[in-house]
Amino acid sequence: MSVQARRAAQVRAGVRIEIFTIIWMVVEAAISIGAGILAGSALLTAFGLDSGIELVSGAILLWRLLVESRGEDAEHIERAERRAARVVFVALALLCLYVLFTSIYGLVTRSRPEGSAIGIAISASAILVMPWLAFTKRRIAARIDSGALRGDAASSLTCGYMAGAVLVGVLLNTLFHWWWAEDVAALVFLIFLFQETREALEEARGDEDDE
Repeated sequence: MSVQARRAAQVRAGVRIEIFTIIWMVVEAAISIGAGILAGSALLTAFGLDSGIELVSGAILLWRLLVESRGEDAEHIERAERRAARVVFVALALLCLYVLFTSIYGLVTRSRPEGSAIGIAISASAILVMPWLAFTKRRIAARIDSGALRGDAASSLTCGYMAGAVLVGVLLNTLFHWWWAEDVAALVFLIFLFQETREALEEARGDEDDE
């Protein structure tokens, strides 16, 4: 098999993994937001909103890989990526403010979100799925030398860490009724969210420098 044929095969593998990522993010966002609303959990809601934002960036990357797999000019995709990077940064920055405000408000007012078995299930599933996605994307990115796919792999890994924080908070609240657990977990979640926001800002600034 020629080098070009092997690269084409790896690009197609990248397309398949991004399609799976998008399907997973749709499910994760819908379940997390729904469970968060039902339980009055800002932590679960924020996790679902972050999944929705990741869905946008994943869709743009899938579009780019599909264009490359067809051998077409990717210039219009790069322009779309520049716009998407700015949108993702603004959305993540607003989500940071939301998480910060709701977690501090919850601690001050001693709000008591209800336990959520669904929240436990979706966050536990994400802990298993996201590292696998990150590893797979990183391997494919190395083979096709794709910086965009490497960045998406890092985002998947960060999402796995976020899921861990969500799981601990929701689990402690559900099992032991520790009303403060979710708000404290939300502040830990915020650390990873801030890192993700900073990376989005760097990407947006890098795109501006390229223009």
